[in-house]
Amino acid sequence: MPPPAKDAANPWLKRLPFLVILGVAVLGAVLLRDQISFEALARHRDSLLAFRDSNLALASLGFVAAYVVIVAFSLPGATIATLTGGFLFGLFPGVVYNVGGATLGAAAVFLAARAGFGADVAAKITERGGAAARLQQGLRDNEWSALLIMRLVPAVPFFIANLLPAFVGTSLLRFTVTTFLGIIPGTFVFTSVGAGLGEVFARGETPDLSILFAPHILGPILGLAALSAVPIVLKRFQKGV
Repeated sequence: MPPPAKDAANPWLKRLPFLVILGVAVLGAVLLRDQISFEALARHRDSLLAFRDSNLALASLGFVAAYVVIVAFSLPGATIATLTGGFLFGLFPGVVYNVGGATLGAAAVFLAARAGFGADVAAKITERGGAAARLQQGLRDNEWSALLIMRLVPAVPFFIANLLPAFVGTSLLRFTVTTFLGIIPGTFVFTSVGAGLGEVFARGETPDLSILFAPHILGPILGLAALSAVPIVLKRFQKGV
């Protein structure tokens, strides 16, 4: 009897990292929902500040690593992590740590999804045609703009925004660059809120995260999204002409 073909096993080996991510994400949603919270940050703020003051380099590396893990495994608490970055490290370098950690974590999810299912899903969408295939082709034709808009406008959940590009064949370079640039405005806002948490803790209050939707904050972000859409509009106009 001939030995089993390696090709039959390889697909599952490729899918294993993504399946692990999904499994950990489900467990995290159940077990960590109340562990990574604003209340937990308030309780441990003094010990966190003490550790930062005595081990700045280690605290910085540990924080970025923790942020990568939270995003890569889609664990609850990404917003709290962003606030913590601002609280511990200030607006700068806190925003750099937050954007860097989120980008690395998102890239890990993207690579796992693309290696495990991306090629198969992309091929099936192309094969079947229809609206999904048109959407796929539209994303491919306007990758830079579409990916950037997806990050700037928080209409698509972060985890889903990590998966969609993997399923349409986006390159790692384009995914990483647009993720890094696109999350800067929102991350900047939340990091600045985190940088002011000392006063919030002193008053015994909770931070107002609805600030992201204030007109003077949301307006410029939507303006950036509109600028990102200009190339798409021009292409459509040129095709129409």
